[in-house]
Amino acid sequence: MKNPLPWRILLASYIVGLAVVGFWPTPVDQPIYGELAAVLRYLHEVGVPRWFDYHVVEASANVAMFIPFGFLTRMALPAKAWWQVAGIGLLASTCMELGQLLFLTARFSSLLDVVTNTLGAVIGIASARLLLRSTAQQAADASR
Repeated sequence: MKNPLPWRILLASYIVGLAVVGFWPTPVDQPIYGELAAVLRYLHEVGVPRWFDYHVVEASANVAMFIPFGFLTRMALPAKAWWQVAGIGLLASTCMELGQLLFLTARFSSLLDVVTNTLGAVIGIASARLLLRSTAQQAADASR
């Protein structure tokens, strides 16, 4: 990668959005909780297993929310090892959860959120790594 600056700008923008979601004074899914519950009831009626519930949706959302974070961080910091970037994801998630615990009475801090957020970051890191390898392979093939 020649210039990580555009990736760093995208990462900074994403972090702002992540902070808005993480430090919103009430749970961000609160406005749609009724609709989400209705969709889950419908899915259960048509055969989706009952274990696929609100907790699974919430955990999946936490993973998905940090995939772009891991991807952008890996692209923005190309000299860092994957585990260092994963550590940045862990640190970011921990800071969000501590902020919720200390400052937001309507939010719930959770170790599971830290784990799922970090998993999302690792998936994002792996995605960036695959993209970089594919791009490098294509460049190598083109130069032959």
